[in-house]
Amino acid sequence: MTASRRMRAGTEEKKIGRDAMQVTETLSEGLKHEFKISVPASDLDAKAGAKLVDLKDKVRINGFRPGKVPVTHLKKVYGRSVMAETIDQTIRDTNTQLFSERGFRLATEPKITMPTEQAEVEELLSGKTDLTYTVAIEVVPSIALADFKTFEVEKPVADVTDADVDEAIKRIADTNRTFADKGEGAKAASGDRVTINFKGSINGEVFEGGTGEGIQVAIGSNTFIPGFEEQLIGIGANETRTLKVSFPNNYMNDKLAGQPAEFETTATLIEAPQDLAIDDEFAKTLGLESLDKLKEAARERLVAEFAGATRQRVKRALLDRLDEAHRFEAPPSLVDEEFNLMWNSVKAEMASAGKTFADEDTTEDAAKEEYRKIADRRVRLGLVLSEIGEKNKISVTDDEVGRAVIERARSMPGREKEVWDYYRSNAQALAQLRAPIYEDKVVDFILELANVTEKKVSREDLYKDDEAEKTAA
Repeated sequence: MTASRRMRAGTEEKKIGRDAMQVTETLSEGLKHEFKISVPASDLDAKAGAKLVDLKDKVRINGFRPGKVPVTHLKKVYGRSVMAETIDQTIRDTNTQLFSERGFRLATEPKITMPTEQAEVEELLSGKTDLTYTVAIEVVPSIALADFKTFEVEKPVADVTDADVDEAIKRIADTNRTFADKGEGAKAASGDRVTINFKGSINGEVFEGGTGEGIQVAIGSNTFIPGFEEQLIGIGANETRTLKVSFPNNYMNDKLAGQPAEFETTATLIEAPQDLAIDDEFAKTLGLESLDKLKEAARERLVAEFAGATRQRVKRALLDRLDEAHRFEAPPSLVDEEFNLMWNSVKAEMASAGKTFADEDTTEDAAKEEYRKIADRRVRLGLVLSEIGEKNKISVTDDEVGRAVIERARSMPGREKEVWDYYRSNAQALAQLRAPIYEDKVVDFILELANVTEKKVSREDLYKDDEAEKTAA
């Protein structure tokens, strides 16, 4: 340890538990602390001896009646393993007491450094030497919560207009539109549906999954490989063309991703979209009694969608306010962990899309700096929300988690049992469901105290892109 580090940390001797146990703080730097702890061999021996006495009535050894095995013999047989258990328990108990007495809330698991030399380990397990180890920790800072009654939060609200409902029904109609044969000699145009047979090849070799017959393609739907549909414009029935395209870099099949390909394509039918009357008969094809009922259903769905968008905007504004009101040093290890998760995801997405940082008008260093700020914000907000929930006894019940599992299962028709079994046997997955429920309950608690004012906005303003969205916790 350098002289400057000793000056920053200072040295402190403190007795914990038994009189001879020594705890010396060797580092106190921000949220990082380190302690050197020494437990005398006599203390370990006494604890191990108590364990051996307790073991006497539980083990069966040939040549001895139950409960009559001498402790000295037990020590020969089980001494090392019992001492190892004693050391492990002593470290846990000592650390727990140390952290509790100092009011430490750990940000990460403590890092314990033990003797590693074989000779030292042997002497320790045989009870001939004191237990000396170091424990390094990073703690959660004390968080002074703001007065949420002083928070001003704007709630953007958009009304569902008749035009919104008409547009929604038109989208439904477009997806249910029928097509009719354009007739002999007709050519395909944008919006038409073309039935094709095709055979794909890469470097002259037909690849698996690259052939199809009787496939319907709606030109302009963007459901096929980029550039494929556009090359069908002008094609006629029974005409054959060779379409040249490249698979996207993020294509689901890694063997095809980024590869240039040719598709020998023959059109067998050219169809034009037919006008569709949006009336009671159309509503009946969707299982509704009338057009009015269809409009009611569309309006209800839009109201729910708008409410969801409003909720997201309010939550984002509240998180921004929490961020402004709670400035403190976030545990570096937690920030590093959050940053690494985000950065690895960013790099994977860019590699998949074949993009560089220059394509995004930035540099790798600038991007790293930006994402580290986001990671710092997310960690701080997570700690603040946790502190609010803990101090106000906010919790998530098993019933609430169960309902979330049911909703998740309903969203995957035909796989309900698979989803249910997955969550029932996966504690980590359940925790991932519990976290957003807890966050929403804390947000609702704050909103009950805050001064929330509604502001009428247009649908466009409600849904407009906001850079702050990516920073929301």
